Amino acid sequence: MSELTLILGGVRAGKSNFAEKVAREEGRVVYIATAEALDEEMRERIENHKKRRPSCWKTIESPNNLTESIRQIDSDVDVIIIDCLTVYISNLLTKFSEEEILKNISEVLNVLNDFDGKTIFVSNEVGTGIVPDNKMARDYRDVLGKTNQMVAEAAKDVHLMVAGIPIRIKG
Repeated sequence: MSELTLILGGVRAGKSNFAEKVAREEGRVVYIATAEALDEEMRERIENHKKRRPSCWKTIESPNNLTESIRQIDSDVDVIIIDCLTVYISNLLTKFSEEEILKNISEVLNVLNDFDGKTIFVSNEVGTGIVPDNKMARDYRDVLGKTNQMVAEAAKDVHLMVAGIPIRIKG
């Protein structure tokens, strides 16, 4: 079974940088990116992320099906980075119910039972702000919060990033 790590934090808290730093110490890496370049700003963000990563890392773009992407990974990989659950849940929210999304996350965790390396999940902590004023934003906050709880429960290590500083909260 994969050794799971969850890295949580707010926007621009250093989550991805920390995940990449941890992965560099572990060996061969597959980076699963969940974002889609739907506008120029997102294209720039994606390009900046790509430039930071070592060229020897394999990247899989998986905005809608993490389970199948994980199944495609060769057995000689040491680390999978999934960056990020925040965007992944957003991608699924307009297509699936909360129940279906949480089942999907459960399937992701189950397929990782067959991976013998380390998996690092990156996700935003969105439950510390105000209650959103519209139903879709509240639904998003709720399903992401439940997703984070599921992954945190399965994880050996959980870190909260604050201003670029990792704070271990589990492990």
